[in-house]
Amino acid sequence: MLHRWVFRFLVNWLRADVVDQSHLYSNFKRLSFELEPCDVVLVEGRTRVSQIIKTITNSNWTHSAIYIGRLIDIKDPETRDRIAEHYQGDWTDQLVVESLLGQGTVVCRLSKYRGEHLRICRPIGLSADDQAGVIKFAASKLGMAYDVRQLLDLARFFFPYALMPRRWRSSLFESHPGEATRQVCSSMMAEAYSHVDFPVLPFIERHPDGRMTLYKRNPRLFTPRDFDYSPYFDVIKFPYLDRGDVAAYRALPWSDSGIVYNDEKDFAEILKTQSRNESATSEEVDGATDEESRNDEDGRIPEDKE
Repeated sequence: MLHRWVFRFLVNWLRADVVDQSHLYSNFKRLSFELEPCDVVLVEGRTRVSQIIKTITNSNWTHSAIYIGRLIDIKDPETRDRIAEHYQGDWTDQLVVESLLGQGTVVCRLSKYRGEHLRICRPIGLSADDQAGVIKFAASKLGMAYDVRQLLDLARFFFPYALMPRRWRSSLFESHPGEATRQVCSSMMAEAYSHVDFPVLPFIERHPDGRMTLYKRNPRLFTPRDFDYSPYFDVIKFPYLDRGDVAAYRALPWSDSGIVYNDEKDFAEILKTQSRNESATSEEVDGATDEESRNDEDGRIPEDKE
């Protein structure tokens, strides 16, 4: 019982947001309109575990989810029923399948990521049949636990291997009982595309006669940034300031203050300071106005105006 309580406490601590939303990066309304089934949704997380993943992978993208569309649009009845078992919401909701710490592999509404920094990676040329295959595979993983051990192994894998004691070294290449019942977000998605033989980051052997042979990469080694890096996925961005014309950048509302900020934290602190100053100024103006009104009512002239 105690170890379960400690585990839940640790999970909740890791899942807590530690970075505020200082300003918006993505046009969520347009992004949600343009999404297609099997698109990869990359997320720049704001939780403690997200900051750890950023350090491990040297990338801002800390989480990935696979967009499966709406339940009402899924044609395969077996896949649709499987997803419906794990989602009790409206069948017209836009849905993603993802693996989350403390929850496992779940299906959620896309709208949960409104206001977050998102990027879309679209598999190039994926056929309709293979789209259905990827979604069916992702649906089959619903309910599986999150593989915390794999996340820790991945962290160790990114550090110098020879410098570690043997007992600390990564077990990513070993087989463990029960490993098929646990997933992390990127490995589940890599397996889904591998299931239909769609390349993400394959190994390629070139033969002297010009032929090529592709070999699949260990899906447990994938991180969210790999979908952004893969040449077989189109990267699609929907900036919050979308003017529809590259030349229109001249019309962007740049500040003429000449101030340059160092990072998001610096920017957020300055905004808070400005907000406090504006509030204080507003209170002073309101106080002066009230004093003048009282003087007018009493028929007196303020000393500084005599």
